[in-house]
Amino acid sequence: MLSRYIFLALVLLPFRASAFYFYGYGGDRKCFMKELSKDTLLKGSFNLGVYDDKLEDYPLPSSKDYGMIIDVEEVFDNYHRVVHQQSSPSGDFTFLALESGEYKICFQSQVKNWVGKSKTKLEVEFEVGFEAMLDSKRKETLKTLHGKVNVLNSKVMEIRREQRLVREREESFRDISEHVNSRAMWWTVIQVIVLILICIWQMKRLHSFFIKQKVL
Repeated sequence: MLSRYIFLALVLLPFRASAFYFYGYGGDRKCFMKELSKDTLLKGSFNLGVYDDKLEDYPLPSSKDYGMIIDVEEVFDNYHRVVHQQSSPSGDFTFLALESGEYKICFQSQVKNWVGKSKTKLEVEFEVGFEAMLDSKRKETLKTLHGKVNVLNSKVMEIRREQRLVREREESFRDISEHVNSRAMWWTVIQVIVLILICIWQMKRLHSFFIKQKVL
């Protein structure tokens, strides 16, 4: 049910795309600020190029030499980090904003081997809205969200079943306790009656004995 609401909310969102590229060096960290509304889906794609003197261009490096770290932080919540992803030099990521506010999205190139501090070119593109879900990976993301919702629903149902079982056990225990208490009360009443009868009988026996002995 929750996934349907998210789906309908995203359908109403307009599609927005923005692309940037920056020059820097290996290990540099580039950050972007994005204002997102609740339940907005953000798709980010990136491509890291490393300068080659022979080609005089920025081709894609080997994943053995370079990588990329993606972080997403909630600025409105004291920069609480909600995404930390390590990826190859080229790839993408998807993020669903659970709260409205400003988000800080950072990309940091990661030098894995000693290849020197080479010049780099980072190309970044953001897509905000429902259209970012039309490719196959976004469909997989929706399926993942739907699967998580189903898991949560299953856990809720399991908790409800356990609570119902606990209530039934409590009712059974209460009935047994009341039954035992009732029996204990009647047993106490019977004991008191028996003691009274024994006392009366003993008094009569003593009275008869004293009369025979001419004490009374």
